[in-house]
Amino acid sequence: MAFPEFFAQVPGVTLRDPLAELLGAAESGLIEYRFADAVRLAGHSCPTVAGAWLMTVRGLRALYGSATPERGNIAVALHENMGSGVAGVIASVATLLTGAAGDGGFKGLGGRHVRRGLLEFGVSGCAGLSLTRLDTRAAVDCVFRPERVAADRRLGELLPAVVHGTASAADSRLFGDIWQDRVKRILIDHGDDPALVDIRPFQA
Repeated sequence: MAFPEFFAQVPGVTLRDPLAELLGAAESGLIEYRFADAVRLAGHSCPTVAGAWLMTVRGLRALYGSATPERGNIAVALHENMGSGVAGVIASVATLLTGAAGDGGFKGLGGRHVRRGLLEFGVSGCAGLSLTRLDTRAAVDCVFRPERVAADRRLGELLPAVVHGTASAADSRLFGDIWQDRVKRILIDHGDDPALVDIRPFQA
């Protein structure tokens, strides 16, 4: 499997998952996630997947500082309803990293390590994607502003032919290349840009 080279340049994030440690799935419960894992989950790489990755990673950094975030100790809420826009894609990436799940999530062992019920949609007061630590109740609201990284104008010119299957092989390759170039600029050039991902304290 050959991903674009820049995927490997995106900083990963390591979380400690007490459930993984308990079940012997990861030494000390430490699991490293990379952007490629989010792509594998979503099945594609796009500005939404990149934005979900950045919101979650930077939100965790804001909540935990230099400490290792604890997977399963974080509740996730989205402003959008489940069926709206790209809410499902964003939630799936957030779930990958935090473990927070909806009604179909893990029910726990002996009342511990519950992941079910930690993911909500259509939450009033949340502007984008909020993360809340269950132990301290500290929370942040993260808003992704993709318009801060402009798309190449050629995307709009190529899109109709690509969608309708009439684009040449060369134009299809070009479309994919410039699509991923925007993803690269979001993750690499603007990954720490506060104007791209706005993080604010949130009252959970």
